[in-house]
Amino acid sequence: MSELSHQDRLDLTHKTMNLLGDWGVSNADQVLLLGMPEGTRARHMGRYGEAQAFPSEYDIFVRVEHFIGIADALHTSFPRNAHMGKFWLNQRNKRFGNRTPLNFMLEDGINGIVAVRVHLDCAYDWQIDESKLGKI
Repeated sequence: MSELSHQDRLDLTHKTMNLLGDWGVSNADQVLLLGMPEGTRARHMGRYGEAQAFPSEYDIFVRVEHFIGIADALHTSFPRNAHMGKFWLNQRNKRFGNRTPLNFMLEDGINGIVAVRVHLDCAYDWQIDESKLGKI
């Protein structure tokens, strides 16, 4: 993360905020999904992406990378309809205990975020499995 310029961080912040907005995620839920520092107020989330980059915290940018991966996988799954991502994220799914994928990510944190990405992106799932094989 230290190798990212301020402009790169600002661009990632802007892209992420647009994704979360497109998915219909409220400001309060954005704070939780991103793992923002304690004391971050929902009403301040609008500042990010316009003129302010996310804080330089590793955990936030790990989540950002997963959200971009989720967005790419949703686009691959629904290439003709950009609104299907929001629809899919807000529909109950047996895979996630009959919760919506969005609620699953909110309630289970980074583990839920990774689980949603693995469910959508088989290439990412293969990458994880291959890294485990190297340890056997």
